[in-house]
Amino acid sequence: MAKRISNMNQLTAALMPTMESMVGVMADRVYETLNYYLQSYYDAYDPLSYRRSYDFLRSAVKVEPKRVGNKVVASVYIDYDSMDNYYNATGFEVVTWASQGLHGGLDVGNSTPRVWDETIENTVENGELLKLAIEYLKSKGFSVRA
Repeated sequence: MAKRISNMNQLTAALMPTMESMVGVMADRVYETLNYYLQSYYDAYDPLSYRRSYDFLRSAVKVEPKRVGNKVVASVYIDYDSMDNYYNATGFEVVTWASQGLHGGLDVGNSTPRVWDETIENTVENGELLKLAIEYLKSKGFSVRA
């Protein structure tokens, strides 16, 4: 069934449900990728001198898409405020070290992933999210050229 759209407000309203769904799919991809690198980070090192709390492993957060004015936004982030079980380190320090490929601020000499940086590289910077958005819009019947 065709909809008659005669102004930008009507166009925005017609596109919002599709945009919400698309942003949700994109947020899911970033969240999955972040969790992949969090797990890879844990797998890269087996500590001998302390017992892991796994707070960092479970620190990824995804906020569902919502409308903000004429935009749709979602967030994926590491909740470093929830990591309060570390001895002599803040959650922010742990996240910073992990993005540098360090464990406890130390280079343990292996191929530890840079958690946040590699998540961004493998979703945003490599064009993965753009491709995902284009595929999603095409699957909904939009004609998209890139």
